[in-house]
Amino acid sequence: MKHIINCSHYTRLLAYAFTIFLQNHKVCYAPPTVRIVHSGHACNVEEERFSERVYTIREGETLELTCLVTGHPRPQIRWTKTAGSVSDRFQDSSVFNETLHIAKIQRHQGGRYYCKAENGLGSPAIKSIRVDVYYLDDPMVTVHQSIGEAKEQFYYERTVFLRCVANSNPPVRYSWHRGRDVLSQGSDKGVEIYEPFFTQGETKILKLKNLRPKDYANYSCIASVRNVCGIADRRVVFRLTNKTASPSIKLLVEDPIVVNPGQTVSLVCITTGGEPTPVLTWTSSSGALPEKSLVKDGTLTLPAISSEDAGVYSCLASNNVGNPAKKSTTIIVRALKKGRFWITPDPYHNDDNIQIGREVKISCQVEATPPEELVFSWLKNGRALRSSERMVITQTDPDISPGTTNLDIIDLKFTDFGTYTCVASLRGGGIPEISIDVNISSTTVPPNLSVPRGKSPLVAREGDTMELECLVSGKPKPIILWSRADKEAPMPDGSMQMESYDGVLRIVNVSREMTGSYRCQTSQYNGFNVKPREAVVELIVQYSPAVEPVWQEVRQGLGRPVAMTCRVLRAHPSRVLRYEWRLGSRLLHAGHFDSRDETEYTIRSLAREGYGEYTCDVINEAGPGRCTFLVTGKAYAPEFYYDTYSPLWQNRPRVYGYKLQWTQMNPNTVDRIMAYRLGIRQTGQQRWWEQEIPVDGNMQRGELITHNLTELIRPEAYLVRLTPITRFGEGDSAIRVVTYSAPINPHLREFHCSFEEDLICMFTQDKNDDFDWTRHSAATRDTKYTPNTGPGGDRSGSKQ
Repeated sequence: MKHIINCSHYTRLLAYAFTIFLQNHKVCYAPPTVRIVHSGHACNVEEERFSERVYTIREGETLELTCLVTGHPRPQIRWTKTAGSVSDRFQDSSVFNETLHIAKIQRHQGGRYYCKAENGLGSPAIKSIRVDVYYLDDPMVTVHQSIGEAKEQFYYERTVFLRCVANSNPPVRYSWHRGRDVLSQGSDKGVEIYEPFFTQGETKILKLKNLRPKDYANYSCIASVRNVCGIADRRVVFRLTNKTASPSIKLLVEDPIVVNPGQTVSLVCITTGGEPTPVLTWTSSSGALPEKSLVKDGTLTLPAISSEDAGVYSCLASNNVGNPAKKSTTIIVRALKKGRFWITPDPYHNDDNIQIGREVKISCQVEATPPEELVFSWLKNGRALRSSERMVITQTDPDISPGTTNLDIIDLKFTDFGTYTCVASLRGGGIPEISIDVNISSTTVPPNLSVPRGKSPLVAREGDTMELECLVSGKPKPIILWSRADKEAPMPDGSMQMESYDGVLRIVNVSREMTGSYRCQTSQYNGFNVKPREAVVELIVQYSPAVEPVWQEVRQGLGRPVAMTCRVLRAHPSRVLRYEWRLGSRLLHAGHFDSRDETEYTIRSLAREGYGEYTCDVINEAGPGRCTFLVTGKAYAPEFYYDTYSPLWQNRPRVYGYKLQWTQMNPNTVDRIMAYRLGIRQTGQQRWWEQEIPVDGNMQRGELITHNLTELIRPEAYLVRLTPITRFGEGDSAIRVVTYSAPINPHLREFHCSFEEDLICMFTQDKNDDFDWTRHSAATRDTKYTPNTGPGGDRSGSKQ
């Protein structure tokens, strides 16, 4: 049976802002309201101005914040966070849940947390709370010494500064002890305690002036945050002796170290001074040490070294006295790579060809590490070639063109034709040499570049693999460089230029962004050092139409009109487009686009056989783009009402009842709702119990329907499923949980509770009031007005 209730009682507080929703007393829609309540392990919760709160928690404890909302339909809840005040920036994250739970909270997770609730009515409701994470790290003492000496040798002074630093929140307080004695400003003429003005309480310095015998002792720095959140004080001890000194070290290796790939390198670092004994660590200029590296007793071992391991390695020694000591060495790993050559015709006659009687230069280049070990040699037809008046061998200035050698042939003769070989090697050995052959003959000619017939423009479809080709002639054939000619854009591999040895650029899985002009260009490498030859290839990428909507659900009742529109967003080619409307596999309508970019299909009166999946294929040469419309008579899901006042009642000890209330989402969109199928299942069980709830008459948007659930077993929770039924059939279902909480009923005299349980005797917070009850076990915090008040234990004698 359906009950329509006057819901103005539930929305009275929102009457002025949302009068339009309350003109009909059946309307129960209300915008969201939100409050933040807390549980978990809070140290303290304080009110701030403007109704904002500060939640203090100890690092490592569990943060639990719950967002309590009202409003109908049930608001969607989202938790977000801004960055905290600490230097570690916390990226914005979202939690779509009522409860925000962070186990073992860390300091970087402090900051302001926002709960946002929205249900599409009015503005979203937003509340925030600032989470302050308290922590205290172990303090660290650093020691600095200053030795002053007068020119006349009349006096000798040695002053020591002990600096204590600890990371904390809230700010730390420091105290100094010498042995068991507390040191304070003014207690000893030889002692001065102060905070540098620029540190804002971050440190406290103990100055020992003109050291005396009694100053050689154990010094303790105690860092305290005054036991807030139960954080105990932290202590560090430093022993000051007449041998206390800053560290000094020595590297038992050369600098630099030049090695061959595959060798094992050991870097030995030893301490030559320092009290206390310094701690040695190794660092690399590239960041982290190589994964395969081993460190033991100050020795860093790099097995099977490679070029990637080259760089600067530093040994650092620290004992918190003075500045750390640092020694570095550079590891250079021998390498030879990228051998190239180029031929330069007579530069004095601006020739592109080699001619008898003219000069010709052959250049050879490699990348060498270290460059000073690079050695070149030249061969002609396999025999060693030495520099002479007509065969001049030179090496280019490393600052201009590193790793380059030149062979100048003056007054070229027929007898000079042959194969010239450039051999590059390293004096240290251990690296295979690189040989480059260059043929000089009457057939050695500069390159020419062209695009084969029919190879431009090229037409492709998205996803194809395409080969752009430029024919290169000449001897020797140079490397071909490919780049975009129409715009400053990267090539398919992400670089601005790609190399090809055969003149072919292969593009896998072409996309529409790759449409355009591509330039092929001769390189000076492995060819003639002359003006580059160029050619251009056009690539056209066709793609099927992009349409909207890709998928859309259309809900409509029988006998009503339905209009579906499919729009074209992009397509290439875009001028020749046709469309086909289908219901399932049956063709309904087809045609061609005119100047419009959309097509529409209309059903004047929807019949039962008109329900189903409609598709609109928009087609060009590259293929179809498809809009899909699912036309259905399914009713929308019901909207459970969560703000029912006192929904639970209990007339018998072992069972309880629950007032279930809901509204129907968009009831007039489809045919009249005739009934609801109610399913109920006890949590932990598998079986559903079902019944139908009939509905009389037409339902209006916002009508509140009530159904009483009875004979529920206490204290079990239940899953409730509600499904609307029309003449089309079943609609969308909604599921919620009904939980038991003990009602306030003076007639239930058997109810007993000692408030020892975390559930607080199954009491729940009233969402309609303006405050929350919390359960704590802590001393009274207001020390000004109520000092030393409050019980020392509960009725059972427990302090918990």
